[in-house]
Amino acid sequence: MRANRIMANLRVADVDAAKSFYTDYLGLSTEEFNMGWVARYTSPETGANIQLVTRDATASEDSVVSVHTDDVDSAYAEAQELGFEIVRPLTTEAWGVRRFLVRAPDGNVVNIVHHRD
Repeated sequence: MRANRIMANLRVADVDAAKSFYTDYLGLSTEEFNMGWVARYTSPETGANIQLVTRDATASEDSVVSVHTDDVDSAYAEAQELGFEIVRPLTTEAWGVRRFLVRAPDGNVVNIVHHRD
């Protein structure tokens, strides 16, 4: 698998309540998207970013990071071949991403995702 970008998924109780700390104080002032349960904020100057997550809308467990890849289907097949626990099978979500969740050997859940262009 080839990771193009890895983004921290920070668990928060309320995205809107947490937003000002990350946008104003940390300077991640560009809201790339906000779906209520997940939102991404980015610094326009540096590209630094973070995702705030209350609870994954379709998975039984929350991921700690999102790993973006161009070939999520191959990444899924490889994870299965290597015997990793699949927490959520490969799915095209209603909001347009294709993803699966896999448990790393250390127990962390990782969101492997491809955003359509």
